[in-house]
Amino acid sequence: MEKQFKRHLVTSALPYANGPVHIGHLAGVYVPADIYVRYLRLKGEDVLFIGGSDEHGVPITIKAKREGCTPQDVVDKYHKIIKDSFAELGISFDVYSRTSSATHHKTAAAFFKKLYDDGKFVERESEQYFDVEANTFLADRYITGTCPKCGAEGAYGDQCEKCGSTLSPDELINPKSAISGGELVKRPTKHWYLPLDQYEGWLKEWILDGHKEWKTNVYGQCKSWIDGGLQPRAVSRDLDWGVPVPVEGAEGKVLYVWFDAPIGYISNTIELLPDEWEKWWKSEDTKMVHFIGKDNIVFHCIVFPSMLKAYGDGFILPENVPANEFLNLEGDKISTSRNWAVWLHEYLVDFPGKQDVLRYVLCANAPETKDNDFTWKDFQTRNNSELVAIYGNFVNRAIVLTHKYFEGKVPALGALADVDREVLAEIPQIKASLEHNLSNYKFREALKDAMNLARLGNKYLTETEPWKLAKTDMERVATILNISLQLCANLAIAFEPFLPFSSAKLVKMLNLEKIGWAEFGGSEILAAGHQLNAAELLFAKIEDAEIQVQIDKLNATKEANEAKAAAEKPANAPLPQKEECTFDDFMKMDIRTATVLEAVKVPKTDKLLQLTIDTGIDRRTIVSGIAEHYTPEEMVGKQICILANLAPRKIRGIESKGMILMAKDENGRMRFVTPADVVDNGACVG
Repeated sequence: MEKQFKRHLVTSALPYANGPVHIGHLAGVYVPADIYVRYLRLKGEDVLFIGGSDEHGVPITIKAKREGCTPQDVVDKYHKIIKDSFAELGISFDVYSRTSSATHHKTAAAFFKKLYDDGKFVERESEQYFDVEANTFLADRYITGTCPKCGAEGAYGDQCEKCGSTLSPDELINPKSAISGGELVKRPTKHWYLPLDQYEGWLKEWILDGHKEWKTNVYGQCKSWIDGGLQPRAVSRDLDWGVPVPVEGAEGKVLYVWFDAPIGYISNTIELLPDEWEKWWKSEDTKMVHFIGKDNIVFHCIVFPSMLKAYGDGFILPENVPANEFLNLEGDKISTSRNWAVWLHEYLVDFPGKQDVLRYVLCANAPETKDNDFTWKDFQTRNNSELVAIYGNFVNRAIVLTHKYFEGKVPALGALADVDREVLAEIPQIKASLEHNLSNYKFREALKDAMNLARLGNKYLTETEPWKLAKTDMERVATILNISLQLCANLAIAFEPFLPFSSAKLVKMLNLEKIGWAEFGGSEILAAGHQLNAAELLFAKIEDAEIQVQIDKLNATKEANEAKAAAEKPANAPLPQKEECTFDDFMKMDIRTATVLEAVKVPKTDKLLQLTIDTGIDRRTIVSGIAEHYTPEEMVGKQICILANLAPRKIRGIESKGMILMAKDENGRMRFVTPADVVDNGACVG
């Protein structure tokens, strides 16, 4: 039997305060977290929803240097933008604070000091890159160079944003300082490490044996890390921005942001409830759930729990960590550096009063089990075809007809027909499904349940046609509209976690006080004779012109990015590396030397040459698109390399058996790959 908890502590990943929040953040973390919290509150549960800005770390300092200001200036600016836009979207935090607060600095420093005093860390000295000109050690993000995987310039010491590869500074080609642009040297430096390897056995028991109900992406990533063997992880960095390491001999060192940030959940709770915070963090009666994106799984499932385990003192561990995958935008990965995103604060300006539309679309497209895609056309379609045409249409018809035929008063329920009983019986069934899905973090399915309730109402009105019956049978009309209005009241509850603004609007139209989960499923929420308020449209249609503005904005961003990339690309830059292949894949290719015996142009083409070649094992024909680079006369007698076992295919009616190996640069210029010395035809390459 599932354990019952007295209270629920819900946290959402702390966004970096070096830029605004975009739809990827919302779909991955904040919308699902808010849906869950609102559901629990509707049920009357004791809930605390903790949020806040992550204001330390290298991205903050990089932003400050680029903008010519202090890190504090950066976090002050973006903390306000993020906090205000969250509030306007209806993300209902009980507290939204920040890791630059005095409370957080005190809490994080004390956390470190206890682990230090208890001997939970190991000290290590290692050689790290040092910028002589700037007189500072460099974090990985401050080191740039050429990506060893794709050849892109400007790759960071931890990641190449061009190809997405995870890197280390030692892998970069020609590493340089991102601060001064100067060459780097390596110097020894001392840091403290959390020995995750010491917690490996405990983590196996707690996660792999104890939490098999976690989402497969979360459980699988944890298992992969644990099975691969955990290593000690540094908890301090050489940096001048962050929480200073509170021990002697640690001048110029701060807590590493991954260690510092999750403690923000605790410090923000302390800030809100200084005298009661411990019951939320140190009581077995509290259920803690972390909402995060997939890039934070390791920190919240392995690192932070290990920190709490090391600290002891009764700290609870998360019961679940329902991490989502990533949301793409118009088929491309969201990228803050390329400005390829839909920013929340801009959306709120461009679509005033349409907070619930964004919440609806992001939940409907939530990347719960795999990466998903947001497109503006889908956004428009879901609004117009679902919110307006189904949910809004049903509510509007039910309330307008009640005003038309019964002066806006809820009519009395008369004798029930089979269709009425079927509809009334389906409401509690939908509630049960909705409840199950919300409790198990299946928010997309739960949203479908809520919309199915609206579909049920729309279908009911369409089938019963009370506007026609009004000519002959007002008692029947009264029953139909009573049931329709009860459906409206149920919809106000069902959609509240997802669309809080629309539910509040509907509750006002129904002239009700705020209603809770207990009333959901009932057929007597509205008493006969109850006076309704005037009908209002719940949703408005979104026109093509509004969507085109957003598409044009993205197209302009894409053109600017392409122009910038072209301007920054060095001469003779190599083409990106293709997908990885295995040794077995390579061994399937039979690459041999051959000599061209004859060469002619393929009629009615500009690019194709028909070549007769001697492969040493046979004579064969190959059709190749090299006529723009070589004349037939240049080809005769040339020794080349071919892929001999490529399946034959017909090109312009000529059977081509094989492919010539060519080197192609970024400008499309092609040259043969040939042996340095003449060898026998048929010699194998590789």
